[in-house]
Amino acid sequence: MDKKISKKEIENLEKQILRNQTLVWDQLMQKEKIEAFIMGDKYKAFLDNAKTEREAVSDITKCAIKEGFSDIDKLDKPTGKYYKIFRNKAIALAITGTSPIKKGLNIIASHIDSPRLDLKQNPLYEDISLALMKTHYYGGIKKYHWLARPLALHGRVITKNSGPIDIKIGEAETDPVFMISDLLPHLAAKQNKKKLSEAFEGEKLNLLAGSLPTGDTKTKNRFKLTVLKYLNDRYKIIEEDFISAEIEAVPAGKARDVGMDKSLIGGYGQDDRICAFTSLEAILKINKPEKTSVVLFFDKEEIGSEGNTGAKSQFLEQFVSDLANITGED
Repeated sequence: MDKKISKKEIENLEKQILRNQTLVWDQLMQKEKIEAFIMGDKYKAFLDNAKTEREAVSDITKCAIKEGFSDIDKLDKPTGKYYKIFRNKAIALAITGTSPIKKGLNIIASHIDSPRLDLKQNPLYEDISLALMKTHYYGGIKKYHWLARPLALHGRVITKNSGPIDIKIGEAETDPVFMISDLLPHLAAKQNKKKLSEAFEGEKLNLLAGSLPTGDTKTKNRFKLTVLKYLNDRYKIIEEDFISAEIEAVPAGKARDVGMDKSLIGGYGQDDRICAFTSLEAILKINKPEKTSVVLFFDKEEIGSEGNTGAKSQFLEQFVSDLANITGED
């Protein structure tokens, strides 16, 4: 039988072969800690500006242009830094390297969509003297997270007369917000007996949109009319425009520091916009790499990367083909 290993020998063995997990704050110099907080402020701004995939593409495009990137679809000669937008829901950035593209590329991919509630195509209805909006959840949400909290509407409406209109309601201090009502604790006896997965039904996650009537008791749809009048006064939208709209309900408000030491960040959409933000920061700081560097920002990851703007699309192949063409490769 082997000799029994002493406690001291075990401790030495652990030091030699086990991974030593260290806290990042114990490793950073004071200057690096300051830089981390500066980057945190920049990251919070990105979260605030990019609550939807369309907004993320817009913000990424502005950053790219500021750093000298050119739209590859509008060029006739090489510039070395390129971006390509697809349907305003996916975007790719690249910096060509000193080696030909046929020798390979360095690629980072992340997604810019996040779990949310989408308004249905005919969302507005009224019930029990309230105006409500029907939604359908997108991605793997925990439904109880979305109850009794302020929500904002972000999206694009394709109107009959004015073309595309971007809307954002619920982020400004003077804006109204939207909410999904929940039961008070002393009225929720039946709800409390249900499983968590059954207590909150996806089909009942409808937004409270208004409660003031327009007209008298003989007026039909008088609660809907109040909501539609607000939308029409602000955006010239009519009810029919919802059919061609993509409107998302997301948590209202800005990303915030968490904890008295402000060492953490709380905000909507960090899966996976934290990766989108850091990969964007990385490529914006690259000068002239050996291999062509590509950063991809995709939509639809939360529902399986399907569709022509998701990672299963041919967007990457199209972009690489464009890069080869602009650099004179076959």
